[in-house]
Amino acid sequence: MPKTDDLTISTAPLVARAILRDIRHTPQKARRIVDLIRGQRADQALSILKFAPQSAGADVYTLLNSAVANAKAKNPAIRDASELWVVEALVDEGRTMKRFRPRAQGRGFRILKRSSHISVAVSDSKGFNTKVAVKTKKGATK
Repeated sequence: MPKTDDLTISTAPLVARAILRDIRHTPQKARRIVDLIRGQRADQALSILKFAPQSAGADVYTLLNSAVANAKAKNPAIRDASELWVVEALVDEGRTMKRFRPRAQGRGFRILKRSSHISVAVSDSKGFNTKVAVKTKKGATK
């Protein structure tokens, strides 16, 4: 088995993730918050989320704090959030609870209570892309 070089291990960018599942915010409203922090420094993103008036801001704030703590656990050399970048922030649709409300003439009106899955990834390098290169038919990468 070939030995790995220590330089390749140390120069690889650090990526730490945090995922929040089944949070009771609609994906459309949560995406408004997540779009504010994507590509920002982690400390700037935390200050944006701290003062965001939307209700999903508090949940994404704790999620980003968790991602920063995961990065510090992976690499103890990281001192604070100013050394990290938010490289990925996604909101996916979670479960939808269906409820019914009585309406006129015996009808029932359907109410959809949506939920979201929010994931955040932070890295120590800004240019790091978490997506894998997709090969086209001719073999070139996009």
